[in-house]
Amino acid sequence: MPLLAPSFMGFLFIIFLVLYFLSSAIKILKEYERGVVFRLGRIIPVKGPGLVIIWPIIDKLVRVSLRIVTMDVPSQDIITRDNITVKVNAVVYFRVMDPIRAITAVEDFYFATSQIAQTTLRSILGQSQLDDLLINREQLNAELQKVIDFQTEPWGIKVTAVEVKNVDLPEEMQRAIAKQAEAERERRAKVIHAEGEFQASQKLADAATIIATAPSALQLRFLQTLTEIATEKNSTIIFPVPIDMLKPFIDKLEGGK
Repeated sequence: MPLLAPSFMGFLFIIFLVLYFLSSAIKILKEYERGVVFRLGRIIPVKGPGLVIIWPIIDKLVRVSLRIVTMDVPSQDIITRDNITVKVNAVVYFRVMDPIRAITAVEDFYFATSQIAQTTLRSILGQSQLDDLLINREQLNAELQKVIDFQTEPWGIKVTAVEVKNVDLPEEMQRAIAKQAEAERERRAKVIHAEGEFQASQKLADAATIIATAPSALQLRFLQTLTEIATEKNSTIIFPVPIDMLKPFIDKLEGGK
C-alpha cells in the first residue's frame, strides 16, 4: 500500500492537469459572440461562434457581443443658443462591427462611447434654440447619430440611432410656455369666431339680396315664422300684419260700397 500511494497521487495530478487543460482550452461562443484571441500578445483571426479551442497559458480569449447595445446617456445641463438652461437625457443604440478594432483601438469601447455621446449631446444641442429642441426632435436625433457614429467608426462601432428622451425646463420657462400656449389658443378662437361672423354676414347679405328681388319670399318667410311661433301654446303673441296681405280684402270692401 505505501508503494501505491505515490502513483495514485500522481494519477490524480495528471487527471487534474488534463481537466484544467480542457476547461482552459475549450470555449463555447454563442451565435451573437465572437472571440478575439491574443497569442503571446499578438492578434490571430477572430474565433466563433460555436466550439473554439485555444492553447492555455499562451492564448487569451476576449468575448465580444455583436448584439445592439442600448446605452442610457445621463442628464446633461445644456445652455441653448437663446441662453436657456435645460436638462436633457438621451438613449444611444450601437453595435460592434469589427471585434478586433473594438478591443485594440480603444481601452473600453462601452465607456468611450458613453463619453462621446455625452459630449456630443451637449455640443449639438447647445447650438440649437429651445423651440428647435422641443419641435425638431427628428432632425436633432439624426444629427446626433451622424456625429457620434463618425467618431466611433475608427473603433469598429456602428451607432444605429440616437433618441433624445426628456427635456426638463425650469419652472419659470414652463409658466412662460403655458402662457404662450394659452395666448395662441385665444388667438385661434378669436380668428375662428371672426371667420364665422364674416361667413354669417355674407349669407345674410345673400338672403337680403334674394328677398329684395322677390317680395313674395318675404311673405313666405313671415308665414313660416308664424308657424314656428304657433307651436308655443302658452304664450300670447302680438305680431304686425303686412298691409300687402290685407290689400285684397280692402279692395273687395271698397268695391262693395
